[in-house]
Amino acid sequence: MSVLTEKSMVRPFTFEFSDAELEDLRARIRATRWPERETVQDLSQGPPLATMQEVARYWASDYDWRKTEATLKALPHFITEIDGLDIHFIHVRSKHEDALPLIVTHGWPYSIIGLLKIIGPLTDPTAHGADASDAFDLVFPSLPGYGFSGKPTTTGWGPERIATAQIELMKRLGYTRYVAQGGDWGAIITEHMALLAPPELVGMHSNMPAVVPPDIYQALASGNRLPEGPALSDEESHAVEQLRNVFDHVYYAYIMASRPQALMALSDSPVGLAAFQMDLEERSLEMISRAFAGGSEGLTRDDVLDNVTLYWLTNTAISSARLYAENRSPFFAVKGISIPVAVSVFPDEIYTAPRSWTEQGFPNLIHYNKVDKGGHYAPWEQPKIFVEEMRKGFRSLR
Repeated sequence: MSVLTEKSMVRPFTFEFSDAELEDLRARIRATRWPERETVQDLSQGPPLATMQEVARYWASDYDWRKTEATLKALPHFITEIDGLDIHFIHVRSKHEDALPLIVTHGWPYSIIGLLKIIGPLTDPTAHGADASDAFDLVFPSLPGYGFSGKPTTTGWGPERIATAQIELMKRLGYTRYVAQGGDWGAIITEHMALLAPPELVGMHSNMPAVVPPDIYQALASGNRLPEGPALSDEESHAVEQLRNVFDHVYYAYIMASRPQALMALSDSPVGLAAFQMDLEERSLEMISRAFAGGSEGLTRDDVLDNVTLYWLTNTAISSARLYAENRSPFFAVKGISIPVAVSVFPDEIYTAPRSWTEQGFPNLIHYNKVDKGGHYAPWEQPKIFVEEMRKGFRSLR
C-alpha cells in the first residue's frame, strides 16, 4: 500500500440522524399501500400480510430508534480510506493486556447492528463469568456499500477486494497477530482473507463454512444429478437437501446478483425494505414472524427494526445489494484454505456443514462443534453460544 494520506489515516467517526428523517420514515410507514392477503396458510409466499402490518404498526408507533442510536454512539467508531473508499468500523479494545485481536465481518441483510451483543462478553470476559485469558480486541468493519462505509461508484468491490482492504485495515491498526470471523458474506470474505494468508492472520472461524466438495457443489449449482461415488452419510445427505433448497429458492440473491438497480422500490418504501430483508430463508422468516407475534427466542422486534432502520437511514438497500452482483466466488465450495480454522454449526443455518466435509475442506481444522440452537444470524440470535464458540475455537491460538 502507498504512504498514508490525510484521508487514509484512521480518523474518529460520528453520525447524526435528524428528527425530520425519523418523522419521514414514520410517515412513509403509515402511508404504505398494502397488497391483498396471501393465498396460502404458510410462509411459502413470503412474509404474511398480517405480520407486515404488525411490523408497520410497531415501527411507526412504538419503536424507538434513539435507544439503539445511543448504544451505537457509545462505541468507538472510526473511518479510513482504503483503495479509494471510506471504510467505517467499530474498534473496541479490551482492558486485558493479552487480548487476542479479532476482526468480525457481517453479511446481508444484517450489519454491525447484528454484532453489538457480543462486544461486552468478548472484550470484558471477567465481567461475564469467563477468564481474562479469553479476552479479545474487536474490529467490526461495515462492508462497502453498507451502513456508514462508502458506497462504491465503480464495479470491482467483490469479496476478494474487500478481503484485501480488511487485511490493510488490520495493518493500519498495528496488529501483528490476529484472527478473523464471519458468517454469510462475512464467511466468504474471511475465507478470502485466509486464502491471501497474510502472516499476521493466524486463524479464522466460520459459522457458514464453504466445505462442499467441488463435484457435489457443481452438480447442485447447475441442477444436475450428483456424481457417482461413495454413498453419502445421513449427515451429508441432509446437507445436500438443504443446499438444493438454497439453490432453488434464494430468489432474492439472484435478482440482486443480476438486476440490483431494479430493486429501487426498497429505497422508497420502508415496509417493502423490511419485507424483502425478512425473507432471507424460511427458518429466519419463521423466527422473525414469531417475534412480531410475541415470541422471545432468537431475534426480538427491536433487533429486526434496529437493523432495517439503519439500512433505511443510510439508504443502503441498493448499494448493499450490489455485492451480489460483484461476487464471482462460489458460496459453499471448498477454496483450499490452509491456515487454522474453527467451525461452529448452528442447527438453523441455511445448511449444516457435516464434520466429514469440514475436515476435508479445512485440513488444519482446530475446532468443530454442533451447537444446540441458533441460525443464520448466530451472534445476533444466540450471542451467549456464539461467544463461547469464539473462546473455545480460538483458545489454542493464544
